[in-house]
Amino acid sequence: LGNGGLGRLAACFMESMATLGIAGFGYGIRYENGLFKQGLDDGWQVERPEDWLAFGNPFEFERPEAVHVVRFGGHVREQRDDSGRRTSVWEGGQRVLAVAYDTMIAGYGGNHINTLRLWSAQSGNLVNLEAFNRGDYMQAMSDQVSAESISRVLYPNDATPAGQELRLKQEYFFTTASLQDIIRRHLSMHESLDNLGDHVAIQLNDTHPAIAVPELMRLLIDEHGHDFEPALAITRSVIHYTNHTLMPEALERWPVQLLENLLPRHMQLIYDINAHILGELRRRPDNDDPFLGDVSVIDEGYGRAVRMGHLAFLGSRRVNGVSALHTDLMKKTVFRNLHRYFPERIVNETNGITPRRWLLGCNPPLSSLVSAVIGDGWITDAGQLGQLESSLDDTHFLDQFAAAKRHNKERLARLVEREAGIAIDPDGLFDIQIKRIHEYKRQLLNILDAIALYDDIRRNPDSARPKVIKMIAGKAAPSYWRAKLIIKLANDVGRVIREDEATRGRLELIFLANYNVSLAERMIPAADLSEQISTAGMEASGTGNMKLALNGAVTIGTLDG
Repeated sequence: LGNGGLGRLAACFMESMATLGIAGFGYGIRYENGLFKQGLDDGWQVERPEDWLAFGNPFEFERPEAVHVVRFGGHVREQRDDSGRRTSVWEGGQRVLAVAYDTMIAGYGGNHINTLRLWSAQSGNLVNLEAFNRGDYMQAMSDQVSAESISRVLYPNDATPAGQELRLKQEYFFTTASLQDIIRRHLSMHESLDNLGDHVAIQLNDTHPAIAVPELMRLLIDEHGHDFEPALAITRSVIHYTNHTLMPEALERWPVQLLENLLPRHMQLIYDINAHILGELRRRPDNDDPFLGDVSVIDEGYGRAVRMGHLAFLGSRRVNGVSALHTDLMKKTVFRNLHRYFPERIVNETNGITPRRWLLGCNPPLSSLVSAVIGDGWITDAGQLGQLESSLDDTHFLDQFAAAKRHNKERLARLVEREAGIAIDPDGLFDIQIKRIHEYKRQLLNILDAIALYDDIRRNPDSARPKVIKMIAGKAAPSYWRAKLIIKLANDVGRVIREDEATRGRLELIFLANYNVSLAERMIPAADLSEQISTAGMEASGTGNMKLALNGAVTIGTLDG
């Protein structure tokens, strides 16, 4: 489903679909450990294991009947079947079992329930008794350790070749298990896969599951006997791709050699898909050869690589951006030449959030006030919140609104004192920026603003200004040194401000560690000011801004997705 913002978006989708009565499955990996538990040591981020399954999960159900085989490595052998048809057989290599665990996702009111199915990796091979009996215990258990590492940790660091291989293994593991499961369920109700596109729509949440394009082709051709062109047509009728970023480095690219070693059959199919599509484009009257290199799935530049964004685009029925601005920029930048050849393929579907969690659940004082004024229809129809405009001049309503905000600020102040040891005044202006730490998110700009405010207070100590309490929260990727440096700077600047008598009680900069959904449910209702200051053109469609606005925060930011 995705991690961080993508995972949170997927969770909102799942809840919304269930509330609307739209049947759907969510597929992902049943990770044993989260990204990491963020701590602070002298202002520096430190990563600690976050064991999600330490106490089990009472809400999940193991489904031992839903087990699928996943293969890595090996080789491809060509042969002819009884009818003389040439076929490819992928054999050898490592076998891993994908075991399903289901969590029920109930919609509001409990009228509809959808399923979140997460895959756990288990070894497909028994213990190597020969190695065990000769005392080589590590070798005896190596297959088991290698297999189980796939679902061990969310989003492993891919700065090393081993990390890249594990990341690709994770992506293929849950993709093939999910596709095999979809096909199994379809064939339990239909005689053929020819009508798969009439009954199934698959949404790829960014490029991470883009390997679904050649994998569905492999299943259709190698396992179910379809020819190449009908298989491509079925694939394009089923798969839809959501692009979440305009940053080229975030559009995954896998080295050809890595794919050839780990997924040799898929690399063959990627070559076939690429040759087929480029051949079609060359025959078109509007063909312009210089552009074909940009359209190709294979990047022949510095180190041959597979462009997973291009693969997802060319294998999908529709490609959507996640805000009007982002979709327009997508057509002009990352997929400019693809859009030139396939102008009807890119559409816009703006992201959203579920008001059940991000107002009703996390902000009882405000949601109770809203329901008292306009009724509770807004819970399933957020458009009804527009009726609140008629209360903008109602002083009684405004007083109650302010009281709800004050309640949430007091609650957050208690949390900050408990977790960070810093006492803050609920009467201050809570200026909040909650995002993963990244240069384009511009937490650095926010810190520089705090330094400017600090300098101004010291120069003009008698000036009348509101108390400003800046709070930043978010995690930096373990290998992203500059992002970690930004966290260190935020903590050091905050310490200097607190230790200076001239600014103590007038200005605060606090970095709250280990940002997650639980912390968000405390920070968002308490925010007065929502910082949305990402570099213009780089934010596809943030949803944090929507959550903060829904809870009554004023937004300051760039004109962006």
